[in-house]
Amino acid sequence: MIFVLLLCGIGAAYGQTNGLQPLVETSAHRLQIAEKVALSKWDSGAPVEDASREAQVIQGAVKDGEAKGLDPAFVENFFKAQIEANKVVQYSFLSTWQRLGAVPAHAPVNLVKEIRPELDEIQKQLIVELADTATARASKTCHADVAKSVGAYLQAQKLKTNSLQGIALDRAMAAACTK
Repeated sequence: MIFVLLLCGIGAAYGQTNGLQPLVETSAHRLQIAEKVALSKWDSGAPVEDASREAQVIQGAVKDGEAKGLDPAFVENFFKAQIEANKVVQYSFLSTWQRLGAVPAHAPVNLVKEIRPELDEIQKQLIVELADTATARASKTCHADVAKSVGAYLQAQKLKTNSLQGIALDRAMAAACTK
């Protein structure tokens, strides 16, 4: 809840340059969970790649998207980009921890009971935001608008565009435009 309020405050802090800002911020929120996913996978020894779970996520997103009038192929591509970006972050954290020989001290993280429900809620929010931004995502300026929205988010967070978060967010939003 606090994070959602923070995100709303971020949008107000640098102004809504276009209607895509909430979509970018929710995608960034999804990416922030990647560290917890990586911790869970470190603890359990599970691989980053989980094709069956990815298929379930995409299938659920497509179903939810169709209920909102979204094109199934678009929703599938958008969520593939979200998943790929999340895996980039997970691999980065896992590699860093492997180089260091340890992970940061943390309480056990339950992927199934803690993280997946949170990701499911974010998925629902992303679907709503995709429906709400259909016109902006179909515009001729969509790619530039997405890049500006990502840039505004990164600037507000004091992150560089070539940071892990910047690269991952660019990847996550790469399939946001429909043209």
